Amino acid sequence: MSGESSDDYEDPDLVLLDRKSVTMADKDAFLPVPRVKGRYSSLCSDDELLDNDNELLGDRRSSWQDYGLSTLQGSVYLPVTGCVSSPPPRDSPSPSPSPVLKMGWLDKNPPQGSLYYQRRWVKLDVDYLRYFDNDKEVYSKRVIPTSAITGVTNVGEQKFEVVTTSRTFLFRAESDSERNEWVSVLQDFTVVHHEGSRERISSTPSYLLTPEHQGYLELRGLRSKLYTVVSGDKVFLYKNLEDYRLGIGITSIDMNVGNVKDTDRRSFDLTTPYRIFSFVADSEQQKDQWIEAMRDSIGEALSNSEVSNRIWAEPSNGFCADCSATKPEWAAINLCVVICKRCAGEHRGLGPSISKVRSLKMDRKVWTEELIQVFLTLGNERVNGFWAANVPPSEALSPASCSEDRRLFISAKYRQGKYRRYHPLYGNQKELNNALCINVQCSDVLETLCLLFCGADVNHPTGLADCPSPVSLALAHNQKLQAEFLSHNLNTELPRLEVVGLMEPQHYSPQHSVTHNGFLYKTASMARHVMERKAKEEFSRRWCTLNDGNFSYYESDKNSTPNGILKSTEIVCLAVNKPETHGFEYTFKLYSDSERLYLFGTDDPDSHKEWVKSISKAFIPSNAEALLRLGFERIGRLKYKDGLNLQSPRVGWFALVGSSLHAYLEDSEVEEEINLRKLQELSIQQENEVLVLVERGRTLYMEGERKLDFQGWCEAIQRAAGSAGDSLGLQQLTEMDIPVIVDRCIDYITQCGLTSEGIYRKSGVNSRVAALCEAFRRDARSVRLKEGEHQVDDVSNTLKRFFRESGEGLFTIEAASAWLNTPVVPDESKKISEYQLLLSRLPRVNKATLRALVNHLYCVQRFADLNQMNLHNLAIVFGPTLFQTDGKDYTAGRVVEELIEHYTDIFEVDEQQLKRQLDEITAIIKVREKLNQNSNNPASGSAGDFICTVYLEEKKETAEQHVKIPGSMTAAELTCEILDRRKITVRDKDYWSCWEVSEKDETERPLHHLERVLPILHSLGTDSHLLVKKHVAMEAMLVYLASKVDVSKHGIVKFREERSILGLGLNTGSFHDRYFILNSMCLRMYKEVRSNRPEREWQVKNLKVYLGIKKKLRPPTCWGLTVVYESEKQDKPERQQWYLCCDTQNELREWFSTFLSIQYDGNMWPVDSVPTRVSRAVDTRHGNVALIPLRGSENEMRNSVAAFTADPLGLFRDV
Repeated sequence: MSGESSDDYEDPDLVLLDRKSVTMADKDAFLPVPRVKGRYSSLCSDDELLDNDNELLGDRRSSWQDYGLSTLQGSVYLPVTGCVSSPPPRDSPSPSPSPVLKMGWLDKNPPQGSLYYQRRWVKLDVDYLRYFDNDKEVYSKRVIPTSAITGVTNVGEQKFEVVTTSRTFLFRAESDSERNEWVSVLQDFTVVHHEGSRERISSTPSYLLTPEHQGYLELRGLRSKLYTVVSGDKVFLYKNLEDYRLGIGITSIDMNVGNVKDTDRRSFDLTTPYRIFSFVADSEQQKDQWIEAMRDSIGEALSNSEVSNRIWAEPSNGFCADCSATKPEWAAINLCVVICKRCAGEHRGLGPSISKVRSLKMDRKVWTEELIQVFLTLGNERVNGFWAANVPPSEALSPASCSEDRRLFISAKYRQGKYRRYHPLYGNQKELNNALCINVQCSDVLETLCLLFCGADVNHPTGLADCPSPVSLALAHNQKLQAEFLSHNLNTELPRLEVVGLMEPQHYSPQHSVTHNGFLYKTASMARHVMERKAKEEFSRRWCTLNDGNFSYYESDKNSTPNGILKSTEIVCLAVNKPETHGFEYTFKLYSDSERLYLFGTDDPDSHKEWVKSISKAFIPSNAEALLRLGFERIGRLKYKDGLNLQSPRVGWFALVGSSLHAYLEDSEVEEEINLRKLQELSIQQENEVLVLVERGRTLYMEGERKLDFQGWCEAIQRAAGSAGDSLGLQQLTEMDIPVIVDRCIDYITQCGLTSEGIYRKSGVNSRVAALCEAFRRDARSVRLKEGEHQVDDVSNTLKRFFRESGEGLFTIEAASAWLNTPVVPDESKKISEYQLLLSRLPRVNKATLRALVNHLYCVQRFADLNQMNLHNLAIVFGPTLFQTDGKDYTAGRVVEELIEHYTDIFEVDEQQLKRQLDEITAIIKVREKLNQNSNNPASGSAGDFICTVYLEEKKETAEQHVKIPGSMTAAELTCEILDRRKITVRDKDYWSCWEVSEKDETERPLHHLERVLPILHSLGTDSHLLVKKHVAMEAMLVYLASKVDVSKHGIVKFREERSILGLGLNTGSFHDRYFILNSMCLRMYKEVRSNRPEREWQVKNLKVYLGIKKKLRPPTCWGLTVVYESEKQDKPERQQWYLCCDTQNELREWFSTFLSIQYDGNMWPVDSVPTRVSRAVDTRHGNVALIPLRGSENEMRNSVAAFTADPLGLFRDV
């Protein structure tokens, strides 16, 4: 072993005292023990030095006396016989030690190249590799975290090296077999440990502690200071700060057997049954800080976390009720608040008559099961709804608040009741007492708390002989939590702050207790969404009762013990399924705050309606009861942030009704309605689990505190925010009630196409038009039309197709005939009045859309000298389109023409506003003309085209085709180009596709028919190429997708990662079974079917799936997929590659088709089954009506217009 790798370090003897000496009063009276021959029991070897002893390295034969340890004053070290083999008995609980994986004697090579080995007792557990002087020692000489070990290798006979990130340790066993056993155990364990923890490691090593206190301390008798760390219930000693950062320590001291004693001005002792550690700090202030930290560590070691963990199971109890500090370990048991240590000190200052402070970890006897349930039922969030209902932001505490601020705030909050929410009966003692006696008979502990701390007398006589007090009354009605709460407040001093002014006397009316029972059919509760239709056979008949806030279900109506109970406070959401979603016609789902989903069903619509109403009423608060009157499909609570409060989330109650989201937000007494189809933006931030809803002038951030119900809300809101049909009123709308597709197309053409010759007359590419229509139909809000990416003629034809295919038409079916009859009115003014009357009768969306469209067409014809689309041509094109006729007569065209011609009169347009609009368009046209003149590459040119080689059916010279690829070319257009060149006729169900083929990875991927080819070409490597061939599995994939009820898929698939990049602890040499769930948003991987938490999760939109797996990976079957994940983060892009192997070809097709269907929203293949050729034919006739020529002499143009004006019907006489 080289000198660089053997710079191991072990410190000289630390100060050690006999176990018996621990009880002695005067430690300073001890005399030094004379040095004896042999090895001493110490924390460090006698052959290794501290950093500042480097001057002694020259004489490697130096003895202990050379290091200055022979003259230690006032301290003692013990020989081996002074060690204690077992700790004394203790009552306090302590953490159980980590299980030892292997232990035994090994020889260890010392540093500085010495030839002599030292015999050490070595232990390996799940956290550390340690070695000791002997097998009786308690404190090690070296601690090596297993997470810091990077390798274990054999080095010659009986020797092996343990390599860490900074050092190498050399050990020698007694035999080769023993050596091999150590190496095998170390290698197996460290590999598993590293793989399993890789996900957790970022830039900070996983073995670094979370210190409560740290720094250098002098240990009496040593010439160097040790870096000391107090963390949790242990104290760790390190040679220096660098070793601490590397995780290579000397020893650790369990504080459950420790005691700290202040001995001198700067010194103190840490006493254990085995040794005394005498420390010296740099100052008295630092000494006090060290003593406090170590005593806290002892308290941590002696504490019991069972109660605290149960209390923290209520999320709001994980934060201090007063200052919001995390993990509060104290509570005021009579006030029902969980508080931090600093706030607990101020609570003690109030006195036990106001606040009874108890520890969650040490006062175990006070924490009865009933008291724990009180804290879980209430929680800091609900209790603060009473105690802190009116806290001004300027007076609120934070975790960093000083002691004086805490004292003033806590006194005002609990002694004076300054911030509490006053009960309506406040000031009416008789009614308060009466209300208390009524309320303790039900389970509403929060209401009892409000009554009590607003003045109700807990000892008020009830007038009943058998139940003379509220406590006995609660017990008589089996309300144990009520009785527990009252018992802690029998002598509590109530807040004394008085309300200014007279309060109107009110009478108490107890909250309505919802009661309902009957038979329902139930499936087993689930930890994930229902992916498939549940048949009737999967439901079990259960007797269900809803009483006093508890929803219980029994095996039958004869049983008295329920199979399960769901408290109303645990229900966070209720979702009503559409009829016939499952085997039972009417079903609903309940989501609990413990991430469970309950599915219930019935065939009786009245029973279904009554259950939904009753359960909703049980968990929806009274201030949001108005939501219950709505015909909702989903109702529940979510956290949210808005523009007025982005610091901390608040709780709101929401109901989804059709395309509207109704909400009762915190601090608001009025119902708000959000029209989801009018949102400017709707997006999901998956990293933070936030749903962003952007309205005009407002942004609402809805947060998911539970994944299960949040995912359900996201899917439901996205579905409701999309287009729900063909009619205009069911589209996604702008703030002006114009369909987004109309607004986006008009805006794009105004910006980029007003000078395009023959706009609206020329046809676009059919496949691109169909794709645009489909994209707008799926989610018009997410479609962004961009110049260069979308062609003007494609957009104009998309707009026309939308109007032609809209359900009731722009003018509606009922009113269409009235519109068509208006042109025959002879009087011009009466005609305009008739148009205005018909306009006023149109639905709101139709009226706004017609106004926007006619305004746009008016602007188009004003620039007819550039686009050749005059009034007549526009009318002929849009007449049949808007009225959805066959174009055999000009009546529809005449209506459109007159609407454009009399636009300003019919729509009562402001002339000045119209002039400004036309001026803006003129300015846009001039700017574009100037840009085109200065551009070196005109838009119509082909300078940006890319020439590449594409193969037909197989890669060989005779199948080569050299194709010019423009930036806008899609895979379908490229396929048609190749087939046209080879004159191949495409028959029905011939699924010709363009494929991306990688010879190196032995994979291939069919490009989607709308996928642009040029970006794919730029990303191809030298070993990849494009290939046009038939997709033989497409027919089977389409049949499978057509038979699916849901787009999701799940199942067991064999999985293998690429070079352990996922950090899942898997052996990269083989495939492992994993359970996958693929839904519309993400792909989740679970270790097994029963797992509740996924090992990994990927966004589907970031996945690229290839058919095939490299043969050198030895996949277990020939049906495999290669999956590539690429993140969208600009600052830190991430790429992962892994493999899925299916058992059958059908299974492979199902997974692959589900992936593609989700990624392309079900648009797997063009509607007409055959990719459409690129064609841009210009129609000279629209129906049977001739268009005025775009080109020709001035006389021809003038004669054509004059003839049409004189006799419009003359054009049809030859038909």
